[in-house]
Amino acid sequence: MAIGLIIVGDEILSGKRVDQHLPKVIEILKERGLSLDWAEYVGDDRVRITNLLTRSFASGDIVFSTGGIGATPDDHTRQCAAAALNLPLALHPEAKVLIQQRILEMNADSLQELDLNSPDHLHRLKMGEFPEGAAIIPNPFNKIPGFTIRQHYFVPGFPVMAWPMIAWVLDTHYPHLFHQRPSDEQAVLVFEVAESLLTPMMETLEARYPLIKVFSLPSVGTETMRRHIELGVKGEPTQVAQAFMEMLLGLDQFQAEYQRIEEI
Repeated sequence: MAIGLIIVGDEILSGKRVDQHLPKVIEILKERGLSLDWAEYVGDDRVRITNLLTRSFASGDIVFSTGGIGATPDDHTRQCAAAALNLPLALHPEAKVLIQQRILEMNADSLQELDLNSPDHLHRLKMGEFPEGAAIIPNPFNKIPGFTIRQHYFVPGFPVMAWPMIAWVLDTHYPHLFHQRPSDEQAVLVFEVAESLLTPMMETLEARYPLIKVFSLPSVGTETMRRHIELGVKGEPTQVAQAFMEMLLGLDQFQAEYQRIEEI
């Protein structure tokens, strides 16, 4: 199964906030022997969010979505998920209870009698309106749940809430996928060689070893290091070892200067 990440919010695209979700989700997945296959950013635009979710629902992928599930005018993710699935929004009964519990907790010290049917408290219940048939994702920070439907998992944009909720989803629903694909990675720094010269060798290695990927990360260099390419292979450990040795032999034939990453 492929795993995708959708990060929603104008504040990310405008630069008002720096995205922290992408590196953290990669870390959470890596701890479980999983990897992220794709990620997309999208602003607070209903048409764009709906189109993106329509595509991702059709993919069959496991998808996490952060942001836009509140009840303010710039929160559209709940509505867009419903539109993408052609489903109505419905107040989830468990979400209603949890939201009302949170309201009671926040007003525990108030001397005034609390009216849960007041307009502002009823508006808060919109945070529990999910596409019909959705299930909740528990929020350990403040009880306001996220929701899941069709292998899509919608959590708030706040990292303190989103990250433990994503970890909970993985540990609850996908432990059978953990550490199922052993992998390894080996690389060297190749100095002062054109990437185009190395491309045929890279293509040959990928054709010969179907369980590996070859990667090439060029650098123009720094004050302390010359121009170089980080060249390596990653994937199934046995094939990685074989492909890497062939790569070194190929570099020797080019009379290329290189240094193993672990030796730097």
